[in-house]
Amino acid sequence: MMKRILSYFLQGLLYTLPVFATVYVIIEAIIFVDGIIPVKVPGLGLLIILSSLTLIGFIGTRFITPNIISVDKYLDKVPLIKTVYTSVKDLLSAFVGKKKRFTEPVLVKMEGNVERFGFVTQHDLTDLGISADKVAVYIPFSYALTGNLIVVPKTSVSPVDGNSADIMKFVISGGVTEIEENDEEVETKPK
Repeated sequence: MMKRILSYFLQGLLYTLPVFATVYVIIEAIIFVDGIIPVKVPGLGLLIILSSLTLIGFIGTRFITPNIISVDKYLDKVPLIKTVYTSVKDLLSAFVGKKKRFTEPVLVKMEGNVERFGFVTQHDLTDLGISADKVAVYIPFSYALTGNLIVVPKTSVSPVDGNSADIMKFVISGGVTEIEENDEEVETKPK
C-alpha cells in the first residue's frame, strides 16, 4: 500500500514539477524585466521595454544603415568594451540574427569510444593559424546554457541527421528529451 502511494506521489511530481518550474521561471523573468524600469503599474515596465526594443529594431532596420551610424566603429576603439560587445552581439546573432550558427549538428569522436553532440561553428580556421583540416565545434553542456568550443580534425566530425533545435534541446536536457520526427522540410546546412 505504501509503495503504491509513493508511486502516485512520484508520478504526480513528474506531471506537475516541470509545468510549475517552467511557469515559475517565466514569471520570475517577467518580474525581473518589469522591475528594470521602476513604474508603479505592474507590467508597464515590461511593456515599455518590449515596445522600445521593437521600435529600436524597426528604426535600425528601416532607417539606420551602416554608412550613417555604426556603433561598431566607435566601440572598436575601446579595448574591453569591444571584446564584450562583439562577443554578446555575435552570440545573439548566432541564435536569432541573419547569420545563424548552430545549424549544423554533428557527433564528435572523443577519446576512446566516446562521441559528443556539437555544432560546427566555423569550417575555416586558417586565419587563426590552424590547419585547414580542422573545424570549430561548439559542445553545449547538459542542463546549462554554457558549453565549450573545441577544435577537432574534420575526420572526427560526422553530421547528424536532425533538426538543430531538437539536437540542442536533446543535449541540454541530458538526452532525456525525445526527438520527434518532423515531416517539415529539413533546414539547409552550410558547407
